[in-house]
Amino acid sequence: MNIYDFLNKNKSLYERHDHPAVFTCEQALEQISHLPGAKIKNLFLRDEKGKRHFLVVVGYNKSVDLKALSALLDAKRLGFASPERLKKYLDIEPGSVTILALLNDINHNVELIIDKEIWPEEAFQCHPLVNTSTLVIAKEYLEKFLEKTGHEVRLEFL
Repeated sequence: MNIYDFLNKNKSLYERHDHPAVFTCEQALEQISHLPGAKIKNLFLRDEKGKRHFLVVVGYNKSVDLKALSALLDAKRLGFASPERLKKYLDIEPGSVTILALLNDINHNVELIIDKEIWPEEAFQCHPLVNTSTLVIAKEYLEKFLEKTGHEVRLEFL
């Protein structure tokens, strides 16, 4: 399903801002630093054997200690998932990792981990499955999105 069709069908309000393709948080800041909402970084990770997959959401300027996160999640040797895994599980390309890609995780293979430090924000900046746009979406609609897609949020201090 198209992300805009899904959001509109579920009466989710958002602001859309188109821009040149961005592949890093630094590039995104050059394009959208003026927009409201939490600026986030999304990491798509897998465990050592590739049996568990995680979408980790943190503030854009935060570093994530993968060794400590592995222990926290009881997952051996977390590492970045390959572009092939990204396509298989979230049906997106590198540079477009976003919480909204959970729309494509219909088998619930991806565990969502969100940093407790950013969860109190009122709105979030998210790619709409491509890195040439950014949506500003209120937390209440993001929660509604996760409920509709059947994804639970695991909040942790990362």
